[in-house]
Amino acid sequence: MYNRVILIGRLVADPEYRSTPDGITLARMRLAVNRARSRETGEQQTDFIDLVAWRQQAEFAINYLKKGRLIMVEGRLQVRDWLSPQGERRRAYEVVVDRLEGLDRPKELLSMAEEEAPPVVSAAAPARSATAPPQPVSEDVTDPFLGEDDVQEEDEYDQYDPFADTEEE
Repeated sequence: MYNRVILIGRLVADPEYRSTPDGITLARMRLAVNRARSRETGEQQTDFIDLVAWRQQAEFAINYLKKGRLIMVEGRLQVRDWLSPQGERRRAYEVVVDRLEGLDRPKELLSMAEEEAPPVVSAAAPARSATAPPQPVSEDVTDPFLGEDDVQEEDEYDQYDPFADTEEE
C-alpha cells in the first residue's frame, strides 16, 4: 500500500503554533489548492486542505511561512475520527507533512528587492555595456607582467630549481 500526497498551493492563514505536553512543536495550516476548471461553468474551483507539521517542519512553517505564501507540501493523508462535545461523530482529513518548502519569496524580501533592483531596460532601447569596447593594440607594447625580458625557452627550465632560494632547516 502507498499513501503519498504532493500539493502546491497558497496558505490561507498564518500557521497556528501548538505544543504537546511533552514539548513537541506542532503547526496547523490550511492550504488552498486550485482544481481544473469545471466544464459546465468554466470556473476555477478551490479545495482547502488541512495540514499538520511536526517538529522541524513545524518550526520552519511558524518562523518563515505567512498567509498567501506559495508552498509545496509532501506528506501522507490521514483521517481522524472523534466525538464532539455534543456527542456527534466527526471526521477530519488532513495531510501530515514530511517535507515543506516555500516556493516564492516572502513579501518583505520582495519589497526590499524592488528597492534595490537595477533599472529595467526596455526592449525598444538597446542595452548599453558597462565596459568600453576593445581598442586595437599596437605592436610595440611590451607585456607588463614579463617586463622588458623575453620569455624563457623550455630548455632554460631544465636547470631551474624552485627550492634554490629557500633555506633548509
